[in-house]
Amino acid sequence: MAKIELLSPAGDLETLKRAIDAKCDAVYIAGYQYGARKYAKNFSMEELDEAVKYAHLYNVLVYVTVNTIIFESEIREFIDYIDHLMLIGVDALIMQDLGMINLVLKRYPNAVIHASTQAHNHNKEGLQYLKDLGVKRVVLDRELSLNEIKDIDVSIEKEVFIHGALCVSYSGECLMSALSLSRSGNRGECAGLCRLPYNLYKNDKSLNLKEKYLLSLKELNTSKYIGDILNSNVDSLKIEGRMKSPYYVEYITKVYRRLIDEYETGRKPVVTLEEEKNMALLYNRKFTKGFINLEDKKDIVNGISQNHQGIYLGKAYPHKDKIKIILEEDLAQNDGIRFENNEGMIVNYLFRKDGKLTNELKKGEEAYVLNKVNLRKDGFVLKTLDTRLEEKIKNIPIRKIPIKIKCEFFIGKPLIITVDDFSSKITIEGCLVERAKTASLSDEVIIEKLNKTSNTPFVVCDIKINKDENIFFPMKLLNEMRRDILASLKEKRENNKKIIKKIDEPVKYKNMAITHDISFLIRNESQLKYLLNKNVLIYTEDALLYAKYKSYNNVYLKTSRVNNKVKSLKNERILATELGGAISYAKDNEVFTDIYLNITNSYAIKTLSLENIKKIALSIEIPNDDLIKLMSEIKDMFNVEMYVYGRPEVMIMKYCLLNKYVNKEKVCHLCNDKYYIMGDNKKKYPLVSQNCYLKILNSENINLLDKISFYKSLGITNFHVDLYDEDTLEIENILKKLANS
Repeated sequence: MAKIELLSPAGDLETLKRAIDAKCDAVYIAGYQYGARKYAKNFSMEELDEAVKYAHLYNVLVYVTVNTIIFESEIREFIDYIDHLMLIGVDALIMQDLGMINLVLKRYPNAVIHASTQAHNHNKEGLQYLKDLGVKRVVLDRELSLNEIKDIDVSIEKEVFIHGALCVSYSGECLMSALSLSRSGNRGECAGLCRLPYNLYKNDKSLNLKEKYLLSLKELNTSKYIGDILNSNVDSLKIEGRMKSPYYVEYITKVYRRLIDEYETGRKPVVTLEEEKNMALLYNRKFTKGFINLEDKKDIVNGISQNHQGIYLGKAYPHKDKIKIILEEDLAQNDGIRFENNEGMIVNYLFRKDGKLTNELKKGEEAYVLNKVNLRKDGFVLKTLDTRLEEKIKNIPIRKIPIKIKCEFFIGKPLIITVDDFSSKITIEGCLVERAKTASLSDEVIIEKLNKTSNTPFVVCDIKINKDENIFFPMKLLNEMRRDILASLKEKRENNKKIIKKIDEPVKYKNMAITHDISFLIRNESQLKYLLNKNVLIYTEDALLYAKYKSYNNVYLKTSRVNNKVKSLKNERILATELGGAISYAKDNEVFTDIYLNITNSYAIKTLSLENIKKIALSIEIPNDDLIKLMSEIKDMFNVEMYVYGRPEVMIMKYCLLNKYVNKEKVCHLCNDKYYIMGDNKKKYPLVSQNCYLKILNSENINLLDKISFYKSLGITNFHVDLYDEDTLEIENILKKLANS
């Protein structure tokens, strides 16, 4: 059985070193650019080089995230960055952008590419396409269950998340932050709008829910179910957390390392109660076993709070200028606590019942803290920071590399020392060994000198000595030889990297027939009937509506953005919204692609042009300057479409807040009712359900109809409109603007 990889996050060098101390097999990191966690500390160019050398010293692999969408104006700089990563010997690149994946593999055909979860990897067809392209591994969508993963029988490495924060939207499919705050999740700038409070409305009437964090998912924790995951067909287990503390990463890695090691030695991996408590203390928004372990969709969200929950500390009672806490856990000075009113504080002063200051109190005792949060009501209190736990993690021993040493002391011959790190050997020769004039050099003294490795990353586990009797060798020279050979071994391990061949083969493409279409996504039959004879293309998500009207050549079926089982279709007209379906359908159908494939550069268009796709929608995230550059590269060669009006889907979710908070039944009947959510910014986000996946639409219409002439001047010939609740008069006005542009 192949060894299962434990993959840990690192937002900086300290965290990387702590993850390695906890014995991860690989780390994933990012430079200052092109990573999906732009606001982590991340690594400078010099730090990337240092990180790779340090990790390789311990035979730990380094994967660098370059998993954002790339605009046309960035391609040259992007390739220069990739060249640098190849030069310093990173072991794999984690990538989202289809065009850049193809470009990098043409330039470096033996480079190792992992398709990021941002690439929306969720079906067999998509994985097979990526494998055929040259991708070695896919990071699977966090919404997939183990059974669904087992059904994807593609011989490509599969990576799953096992611990950490969860996105409520399918990764790579969220536009909410980009369209609301101009901070793109696909560009590493997510503002975390899913963690904010919202009210749920039906027909402009608030449902006044007690829970407000309607989109805030709990923290993934699969430690209790890790045996099932290890027994599946996954190859790598990934911990989320490039913005988490070094102590968090080290401890979580340490726990899963132990569980994996237990499994691989034939024992049942069982997480202890102490480990459960410590993981909760380090960070949790309450825990969920995740969709991977068939979590109920209603139990995956924490609607009460989006904050770190810690563990339950006890009951709190305001008492004059202090707060009394009946402890159900130990509490120490400088620990962090949070009260039921969501106010938190650091315990700078901890008082006993008699009013005297103390450093620590035990479970069952009464503690008193200053009322710095103006607590007025009795309630519970949480412990959110444990300084003793952090101190314990801080003292986890630095990882050491076991080595064997063999030395040969024969009179009249050079001293020979060989170091073996269990994967390679290094041998050096010293000066001649002499006959002792007085006392002979003993084995005990030799062993003492060779064991002096404390200031190196090595630890000696075995020393073998072959020697004559009555030998002499200067101790100064023996120490120098030890230092030299260990330095050589360290350098050899640090610079152990795969040779990457650079070919720079051009990306192939196929010219496409240019069309001049106007298309509408409709939401109901009346909209469809009104447009049926208007010389436009009509997209519908309703399969029954499509079947009813597909005899009209201008009616197309928009397929689901979550398409776990791609159906076999022939001779249909398809608007494909995800990669696997687009590739599969294009073989036997007329296929266009939607904006949700995140196409932002000419190389992505070239890559898709080879797949018999007839029209490619451009991402709505492309800035005008980049759009101008993109069109100058592809004008008159490829058939592209521009989104010019409507409410794009800003999220698509497996979790359905309507089913949780309104219907509360196994079978939902609310799909046709009109609901929306609204936060403190007063923006209304409509909710739309399709095939039991909930979509959030943008809070307002994008309206670029007055820019059509500009887009036409760039060479764009196809334009798309999304309808929501527009009536026939509003549709007619849209048609007039399109006709007059």
